[in-house]
Amino acid sequence: MATAVPAERDAVARAFPEPGRPVSRPGVELHRAGGPFDLLAAGVGPALAAASVSAALTAATLTGEPYGLVVSAGIAGGFLPGAPVGSLVVADRITVADLGAESAEGFLPVTELGFGTVTHRPPDSLVRVTADATGARTGEILTVSTVTGTAARAAALRARHPGALAEAMEGFGVAEAAGAHGTPVLEIRAVSNPVGPRDRAAWRIGEALAALTTGFGKLAPLLESWNRHDQ
Repeated sequence: MATAVPAERDAVARAFPEPGRPVSRPGVELHRAGGPFDLLAAGVGPALAAASVSAALTAATLTGEPYGLVVSAGIAGGFLPGAPVGSLVVADRITVADLGAESAEGFLPVTELGFGTVTHRPPDSLVRVTADATGARTGEILTVSTVTGTAARAAALRARHPGALAEAMEGFGVAEAAGAHGTPVLEIRAVSNPVGPRDRAAWRIGEALAALTTGFGKLAPLLESWNRHDQ
């Protein structure tokens, strides 16, 4: 499980009956939770998240215990009315929203420039069982390097991504690292605030972290039994 910051990691850890214990690996420090799960506070933003998750995946492979799944988890901004504060969202598409170029005609995603990718798709079966188990809403989760703080930018993102339910800062980086290692990826987020004008008074971080804990309490047993070939 890869989160951005320790507070998110600890919220996930509270879903397990015993506290996680530190596990050192080259370049990263993990916390081992119940069963086969390791928790990683990978850092803020797609670049650091990708680097940290890739280091963890490489270290696990070299020790002969490769991971079968990577989960990007944490809190996020939600696009109203689809993802209200306190709700859970699971990504059927993990899309980087601001990787590309500006032009006179508007934003051009990097794929239109002839490079890379902008979307990763988690396994359909995994998305379904996650939504069924947790009651999460299913839709596109955007990854941004700059959190939206105006109504104009929120509207522009919705115009380019009408199916988007949430925005966060790490999912695409985690998915890029997982994809490079041939490992399936899942992204699940608890909504802490609406996407739009920056208003700290509207943030409900504690409520979102509690929702994340509750969601993982329901999800962890299913993740342990999920078969990557059942897609």
